Amino acid sequence: MRRLLRRREAAEIAGEVAAAAAVSAPEVVPDLTAAAFFDVDNTMMRGASIYHFARGLASRGLFTTRDLAKFAVGQAWFRVRGNENPEHIARAKEMALAFVAGLKVDEVVRLGEEIYDDVMADRVWAGTRALAQAHLDAGQRVWLVTATPVELARVIAQRLGLTGALGTVAETADGAYTGRLVGDLLHGPAKAEAVRALARREGLDLSRCSAYSDSSNDLPMLSLVGHPYAINPDSELREHARDNGWETRDFRTGRKATMIGLPIAATAGAIAGGVAAGIALRRHYRSTL
Repeated sequence: MRRLLRRREAAEIAGEVAAAAAVSAPEVVPDLTAAAFFDVDNTMMRGASIYHFARGLASRGLFTTRDLAKFAVGQAWFRVRGNENPEHIARAKEMALAFVAGLKVDEVVRLGEEIYDDVMADRVWAGTRALAQAHLDAGQRVWLVTATPVELARVIAQRLGLTGALGTVAETADGAYTGRLVGDLLHGPAKAEAVRALARREGLDLSRCSAYSDSSNDLPMLSLVGHPYAINPDSELREHARDNGWETRDFRTGRKATMIGLPIAATAGAIAGGVAAGIALRRHYRSTL
């Protein structure tokens, strides 16, 4: 009995000594008027997030490569031209919305969580993630700002430990998508408007805020803040950043080869992936009825 008591006392002493010797992490002091805004596709992660989502659905047998064939020509065209045709985007958007009409939001979120872990996590740029963490460590809030559907954008933000996400909002009713957008795609000037609205709501001083993007399409958002950064920039953004003294970070390897091989417009790629994802989800949803 005495031996057991001595062991307990020794364990208690060891525990107290270990606790006393522990080094507490410094408390983060909130910086409530500054924040950081990160684009997702080719900025936070390689490629288009919605396309990775579609690939994840394909790996689950929810659609075939034939479903993607009708979008292949359009994607090849964008790869060659490296710009966006508004009429093509509008038609693709209408198709994507028609495909997702009636799908349950909870199912999309569940699949998004699975596919992020399986497909997207390894595609996050470590350098960009470190930049976001630096803002968090400084007590600043960090939001993703993307044309990707807000449900998927929130999954990415949660997995990365960020504050939240601004994304394209699809209309829902009774927990299902109606096939209509609330407003329009969160792209180009719409991103700047979203950041401006969030700043008003949260009491942010935009002159103290930072924004990060790879695309010249995001110049309205980048120009809105006091600290814009070009991350893995396209040629137009790289030139604009150089002319305006903006910092540039490139986390790609073989940058020249990457620029030649992937001059695809991010929004066009996201929409095409969204259409494919819509096809897959609709088939999956019907098969479970």
